[in-house]
Amino acid sequence: MGKINIGRVIVGGLVAGLFINVAESLLNLVMIADRMELVYRELNLPQPSGATIALFIVLGFLLGTLTVWLYAAIRPRFGPGPKTAILTALFVWLFAYLWPALGDALLGILDADLLVFVSVWGMFEILAASVAGAWFYKEAGE
Repeated sequence: MGKINIGRVIVGGLVAGLFINVAESLLNLVMIADRMELVYRELNLPQPSGATIALFIVLGFLLGTLTVWLYAAIRPRFGPGPKTAILTALFVWLFAYLWPALGDALLGILDADLLVFVSVWGMFEILAASVAGAWFYKEAGE
């Protein structure tokens, strides 16, 4: 069992992060934009600023990198390939997408149908990101 190839984690993480950021942009700027504007108004919150959006973009790349790092960490036990990338994605989805959505549901911040939609969207988003990022990950010497 070799060391994790950090350079390839970063490359794969940037690819995965790009998938996440494109999917999140499509979700928030097209798919649910009107509903979120209503939510902000109902909760008396300002629309996200440019700085907030920039931070979300950075966090998208960070989540992509952490996803590929997790793939690299479990790869020796589960083997390289899409099955391990999917397992990684489901784990990340549970803690980075579903868990926070459940918190929003319990607090009554968003409607249940919107939470289901964004959670399912997020599952496909992280599945695609994880498989794409894992494609670029190789152990040293491979």
